[in-house]
Amino acid sequence: MIQFDHINFTYTGTAVTEIGVKNINLSIKSGECILLCGRSGCGKTTLTKLVNGLIPNYFPGELNGSVRACNLDIFETPMYKISEKVGSVFQNPRTQFFNVDVDSEIAFGIENSALPPEELCKRLESTLDALHIRHLQGRNIFELSGGEKQKVAFASVYAMNPEIYLLDEPSSNLDMAAIEELKGYLRLLKKQGKTILIAEHRLYYLLDIADRIVYLSEGRIESIYTPSELRAVSNADRKEMGLRAVDLKEVHPHSTASECRKPMLALQNVAVFYKKRPILEHISLQASKGEVIGIVGCNGAGKTTFLRTLCGLHKEYSGAFLWREKVQKEKERMKRSYMVMQDVNYELFADSVEAECSFGIRNPDRELAEKTLKELGLFDVRKRHPNTLSGGQKQRLAVAVSMICGKELLVFDEPTSGLDYDSMVQVGRLIEKLAEDKIIFVVTHDYEFLCQTCTRMIRFEHQMMTDDVLLSTENEKTIRTLMGIYK
Repeated sequence: MIQFDHINFTYTGTAVTEIGVKNINLSIKSGECILLCGRSGCGKTTLTKLVNGLIPNYFPGELNGSVRACNLDIFETPMYKISEKVGSVFQNPRTQFFNVDVDSEIAFGIENSALPPEELCKRLESTLDALHIRHLQGRNIFELSGGEKQKVAFASVYAMNPEIYLLDEPSSNLDMAAIEELKGYLRLLKKQGKTILIAEHRLYYLLDIADRIVYLSEGRIESIYTPSELRAVSNADRKEMGLRAVDLKEVHPHSTASECRKPMLALQNVAVFYKKRPILEHISLQASKGEVIGIVGCNGAGKTTFLRTLCGLHKEYSGAFLWREKVQKEKERMKRSYMVMQDVNYELFADSVEAECSFGIRNPDRELAEKTLKELGLFDVRKRHPNTLSGGQKQRLAVAVSMICGKELLVFDEPTSGLDYDSMVQVGRLIEKLAEDKIIFVVTHDYEFLCQTCTRMIRFEHQMMTDDVLLSTENEKTIRTLMGIYK
């Protein structure tokens, strides 16, 4: 079905951070599910680009060897022909949207295939039912959560009915329930005899679906495992390989000492609205400096909207926000807080990495900026434009700005989305360091990161704050249940 023969590829241009791939020889049978894993930049995504024709048609470089898929020579076949056989779901679903509403987006590909209107409507309806996303029908794409957008991106490919599915970090924006739904999608595809190629850092949900696991390192295939063989790798060796957990039951919360500090932040009976419709209600809580508070809940529960309100960016709310017992209006909260968005592309403005570290900051500390860039491994790219960085580097740059800006309240929305084990640990340590004299809120679906970094967990469900739990070994069963791991 897919055949890589002696593939070597090196990207050209200073704007590219990937190292490419070296001497790739791999045969994938029809109906197989192959999991590609390894550290960020190891070549996982490059392999998918070689199958869908983005290399060499969109990403130029030095290319040798051949790739065949569905009896097509990928390098000699027009893109429109490849797209009939190969469907791609990118890590950032926003990059593959062409419409503003869900129905039009799902139908976009089949419309371009010139299907009759009756068949188009039939495909749309069957896709909504097969993927259980009828509740998203007719919605504005820009009003969806990150996880809901991911589902729509998958649906738009499913409607095309390709023979090969390429998925790049498909779980990065999904909650536990949505990941279970994704597993159901993948099982459905396997039942239909589809061939699946998944580049992924989160491994635990795929080991009972994948037929083989291909581990890449520095552009080369270093090892190929069966699921049972990967499970047998020790935790120490797996971490040395830069891989995430293979079983979440082996991940435990760090025992947290409950140090009593005077609360600095208080929310009193806060309700959040969107177009006059209530999103969250009856939220009351207190927070002290030194706390890292994890915000969890299903996709679309209002977590991001809540944090935007906390930072003064969303103005449809009622109730009171207090800092040191004084009510804080929107402008005061904006001055006191800094938010690292789920899509950091929205908040990178300067023309170089080092300029970004001082952008909008009065009297920036140059020495602190240099030290921070070195600490985050960004000093060597300080002259580069932020848009030329990899996703992980952009995320670390946004974290760097949060360290330099001197704000007292920091908010992170899915900071480990798409990060490998090493980067997750690095971001966690940075957030712990930042929390020494700040209050930090983190929206996350990442159980590994939650256990490693957060001190408390707050859960939103049914338009309410339902739980506030200390992250400790004593509360482990409760935490797992609330995160949906026992379901």
